[in-house]
Amino acid sequence: MRKQKGFSLIELLIVVAIILIIAAIAIPNLLRAKISANESSAVAATRTIYTSEVSYSTTYGTGFTGTYSALGSAATPCTATSTNACLLDPILTTATAGGSKSGYTYALAAAGGAGTPASPNTTLEINSTPFTVGTTGQRAFCSDQTGVIRYNTTGGAVGTGAGSCAAIALIIQ
Repeated sequence: MRKQKGFSLIELLIVVAIILIIAAIAIPNLLRAKISANESSAVAATRTIYTSEVSYSTTYGTGFTGTYSALGSAATPCTATSTNACLLDPILTTATAGGSKSGYTYALAAAGGAGTPASPNTTLEINSTPFTVGTTGQRAFCSDQTGVIRYNTTGGAVGTGAGSCAAIALIIQ
């Protein structure tokens, strides 16, 4: 009898089958983890935008700005002014100008005044929407001048019209 060296075809096929079964179990969990991470990032970005708006309002006395260009800049170093307050990270200000950050796009609007010290903007709407529902995120998030973060389960854009966010009942705790 000859001594066998190496593996038989059957042994190799069994190992490949086991690897495929493990991959079939692990890949959906990995995708769910990625969606969860993207959603957490979107909530954090929404909070950051809200905090930047409150800081801007307090510092410049014009109420909420409603524009990302007034909240931050890609310039380094940044010199704070009322048209460029240096409050948002350039990555987030780029994501709000038609790009995306962690699979979400962002929209912002302020109203209720002229945006001047005599007539400050009193309302604010921030919207975080998944770039591709089911792939980059499942839920859309929003916040208004109250600072409460709400979400819808469809992933569709909430809208930035006055009162759009307040109409959503689901609140992040």
